Amino acid sequence: MKSLKQLSIALLGASVLSTIAAAALAQDCKDPGQLVFSIIPTEETTQELDIYQPLLKALKEKTGKSVEFFMPTSYASVIEGMVNGWVHVGVHGPNSYVLAREKDPTLEVFATYTKAKGHFQEEGPGYRAVLVVKADSKFENLDSLKGTVTGLADPASTSGNLMPRMVFGDEIGTGPELEKYFSKVVYTGGHDQSALAVKEGRVDSAFVATHRLDNVIDRGLAAEADYRVLWQSGIIPQDPMVYRSDLCEPIKQAIREAFLTLHENPEAKSFFEGINSTKFVAMQDSDYDIIRKLVAAEKAAEGQ
Repeated sequence: MKSLKQLSIALLGASVLSTIAAAALAQDCKDPGQLVFSIIPTEETTQELDIYQPLLKALKEKTGKSVEFFMPTSYASVIEGMVNGWVHVGVHGPNSYVLAREKDPTLEVFATYTKAKGHFQEEGPGYRAVLVVKADSKFENLDSLKGTVTGLADPASTSGNLMPRMVFGDEIGTGPELEKYFSKVVYTGGHDQSALAVKEGRVDSAFVATHRLDNVIDRGLAAEADYRVLWQSGIIPQDPMVYRSDLCEPIKQAIREAFLTLHENPEAKSFFEGINSTKFVAMQDSDYDIIRKLVAAEKAAEGQ
């Protein structure tokens, strides 16, 4: 039986070990001197970065750190940046977020934005994929598109690739192999390029996100009357705002606060108008399970 002295020494040792372990865990979290922020390539990304200044300013003020904007070249470059740890906060597409989290479970969604009602976009934190044709074209229904050329946005795009292949493809009976229905399927590089390709007759149809199509119209590059919708998907959760969960908790809390309270700042009005939004709202990983189900179905189909 241990003496009182031996027991006291043992308890003291356990306490010291516990303190050391807690300190080690605290040291494991990342506290970078500068935060790097990025966003998947969209119509907004190619505009003047001025519209992002209220958000970048809020991040700087709330975190007390300088913030660098990383201009990406593709969805994959944002994924790579976050997985490799040199991009700390990123805006992904729903599909690219799921792909990124598969590579690195330390990535964590914390918010998305609500969209204002637009030309094709509904109000709320969701959007749809639409298959559009030129309004004055001969294409009146899906059957008339058989053997024609269609455009997809990017292999990592939810509404510009995943939904067309897995949902539309299932409805027309081809599965993910849209090439069995269309004579040619091309990746345009982005939703804005898909919308313009339809308007300019470079493709017969294209799958575009409703809010991205609105952006093209609002920029004066096309008009609502230029397009006719032949198919639309169900509601898809909006683009997730993601940070690395290995950031120290005070930093993550400050980042969340910067996003979720931004609409209260009068200086941010131009930012929300620039992205046709009203505010950011909290989201969690499970909100994107619908995307995971589609990804899993796509992988299963590819394995057949």
